Amino acid sequence: MHIVRFDRQGRWGYGILEGEKISVLWGAPYDGLSTTGEVMSLPEVTLLAPCEPSKIIALGLNYRDHAAEFGNPVPDEPLIFMKPGTAVIGPDEAIVYPAMSRRVDYEAELAAVIGKTARHVPEDKALDYVLGYTCFNDVTARDLQKKDGQFTRAKSFDTFAALGPWMETEIADPDNLTVEAFLNGERRQHSNTSNMVFGVAQLVSFISRIMTLLPGDVIATGTPSGIGPMRVGDVVEIRVEQIGNLRNQVVAERAGA
Repeated sequence: MHIVRFDRQGRWGYGILEGEKISVLWGAPYDGLSTTGEVMSLPEVTLLAPCEPSKIIALGLNYRDHAAEFGNPVPDEPLIFMKPGTAVIGPDEAIVYPAMSRRVDYEAELAAVIGKTARHVPEDKALDYVLGYTCFNDVTARDLQKKDGQFTRAKSFDTFAALGPWMETEIADPDNLTVEAFLNGERRQHSNTSNMVFGVAQLVSFISRIMTLLPGDVIATGTPSGIGPMRVGDVVEIRVEQIGNLRNQVVAERAGA
C-alpha cells in the first residue's frame, strides 16, 4: 500500500494511492487508515514528503562497502546522528546547494517511518513499530563534514533530507532491497540492504533504547558505496526496490533566502 501526503490548492492531507487515484484519509495514518470517501486524482495534487518527522535518526557506515570506501572499520554498534525536521523536502522539491559549501554529496538510503511510539522495544517486536518505508537522500556537505569533524552542520541544511515519494507499507523483508542512486540518469550507487551491518529491526530496537521514537519519525538506514558530488542543475534520483523513485534537482542558494 502506498501512503501519500499531498497538497491540493493549499489543503494538505494523507491518502492511499492506488494507480492514479488517492483515497483521502480522515487523519494521519498513525491514527488508522479510515478513508473519508473522497477520491482525488494524482495529477490534481502535489506530493509532499510522506511524513513530518520530529527527528530523523541517520546511520553512519552501516554498509560494509561504504565503510571500506572510506577506509574505516565496520562499527561494532550503530553509529547514529540526527538531522532536523526542517531539512525535510519531498519529491520534485529542490535541493539547495549552500553557499558555504564546495562539495555537496548524494547518499541513497532506505528509510523506515515509525508508526507508533517506541521505547525500549525488543528486536523481535521492532518491525511492528514501523508503519512503512520510503526512499531517502541523506544530502551531505562533505567538505564541511571533514572540516568540522562531526556531522551536524554538514547534514542539517534546509533541503538536506529528501523523502518520498510515498510510504510503502507492504514490505515483508526490508533487509533485502536494492538501493540505487542516479545522477543525471547515470547510475552511481547500486547495492542491497542485505549489505547493511545492522538491519532495520536492530536499528529500531537500538535507537528506542536511547530515545523515544514518535509516530512519523524517520530512521535513515545508511548508504552504500558510490557516494559522490552533485552540482547546481543536476538531477538526482534515489530508487529503492518495492518503493519507487525519489527525484530532486539541485539549485543554487539565493542571497538572503
